[in-house]
Amino acid sequence: MSAAEIKPCFTEPKISPEQFIPDHVFLYVTKGSVTGYDGNKSYTLTTGEYCLVRKNRLAKYNNDNGDAEFERIIFCYEEEFLRHFQEKNKLKIVKFDSADTFVKITPTELIPDFIRSLKPYTNNSGKIDQAFEDVKYEELLIILLKNQPELAGLFFNYGMPEKINLEEFMNRNFKFNVRIDRFAYLTGRSLSAFKRDFKTIFNATPNHWLVQKRLQEAHFLIAKKNKKASEIYLDLGFEDLSHFSFAFKKLFGMRPTELAQQKKYASR
Repeated sequence: MSAAEIKPCFTEPKISPEQFIPDHVFLYVTKGSVTGYDGNKSYTLTTGEYCLVRKNRLAKYNNDNGDAEFERIIFCYEEEFLRHFQEKNKLKIVKFDSADTFVKITPTELIPDFIRSLKPYTNNSGKIDQAFEDVKYEELLIILLKNQPELAGLFFNYGMPEKINLEEFMNRNFKFNVRIDRFAYLTGRSLSAFKRDFKTIFNATPNHWLVQKRLQEAHFLIAKKNKKASEIYLDLGFEDLSHFSFAFKKLFGMRPTELAQQKKYASR
């Protein structure tokens, strides 16, 4: 597959609040700042900073500027493109030690120079002209590997996620709003094996457990941390505030706003 078939997302004003990362992503912040969270650590990038986000991970992104303008440039590297690049350049896999989701890149002037070079090759929507996609994808990859040869161990490692501790993984990542098959894949299991192991460990189906776990966390945040439903429902993996309130009432017998009022009166 050529880079032209990857459908690159060159620049966009908004960034998805939560996502599964299917491919390695180069992220460069051109304006504003963004904070990423992978279930273990938080990472912040400001204007002019950049990193690699590795594939097969979960991540949340928050625009730190609120309603202020935010811009980024990203390059998404699919496996087929990387395999072709590796074969063409006869590159070997070297060991890559970092386990971080957001991988720091050693600062080099080659990268901001490369970012500036993109402007003549982009259209009004910020997409790279198709005739230059392959060239620019390869150019950035060469810069990254020349700057940090050990990154070959990240880009050219095509292994699947290994089987890991399901209970530990789910308790750490239940807030991420992704499909059940994604959770299965990331724990190194088929969907059927994941459901079977999940039932053994939690005595519940994944969907039921996730909703209960998220709602229990919501109750804690509202009752103990004075959070508002509107502040937390997205962070807890719910897509709709009204659905969150309905599910909350079904479990606890009151809406989030009623719990907040109850706590307010009790503290007087």
